[in-house]
Amino acid sequence: MKALQDKIRNEGIVLSETVLKVDSFLNHQVDPQLMFEIGQFFAAAYEGEGITKVLTLESSGIAPAVMTALALRVPLVFARKQKSLTLRDDLYVEEVYSFTKQVKSEVAISRKFLSPGERVLIIDDFLAYGEAAFGMARIVEAAGASVAGIGIVIEKSFQSGADKLKEAGYRVDSLARIAVLSPDGIQFAAE
Repeated sequence: MKALQDKIRNEGIVLSETVLKVDSFLNHQVDPQLMFEIGQFFAAAYEGEGITKVLTLESSGIAPAVMTALALRVPLVFARKQKSLTLRDDLYVEEVYSFTKQVKSEVAISRKFLSPGERVLIIDDFLAYGEAAFGMARIVEAAGASVAGIGIVIEKSFQSGADKLKEAGYRVDSLARIAVLSPDGIQFAAE
């Protein structure tokens, strides 16, 4: 997606060979027009797939996921990373490792929001090693639903996440595939 690649080139900050900061448009401040375009792209890619729900993790995946759900005209559910007084019982819970934060955490979804037979599209902001996507997929499958696909805003293709997800049989669609992060610039993978 050219608009996303341009935004990454112009506003992304390379913090290391493995970490890209995109807080000016995706995961702190949000560019709603770009998120709208991302939602339209994912909706078009999964048109006819019978999607009944979009799933993401809080918080950075919410903006692109809500736009995707809006375009598909289906509900959005996001997995919570923090337990609260209102989210305690009757949950699907999975442990996931965050590459960016370098910590394991439990994510939870109320069982009332995922039903057997649903077709779920998972949307996430970044894909590194696939831990978050696998965790969400395990929750979907524990509910008796199926993963229609995994939509990724930014994939770090030099890390193994996409390959592992595809080897496990999941469809993965990434809008921007980064091949190299360096102080000299960002190189995108050829499609």
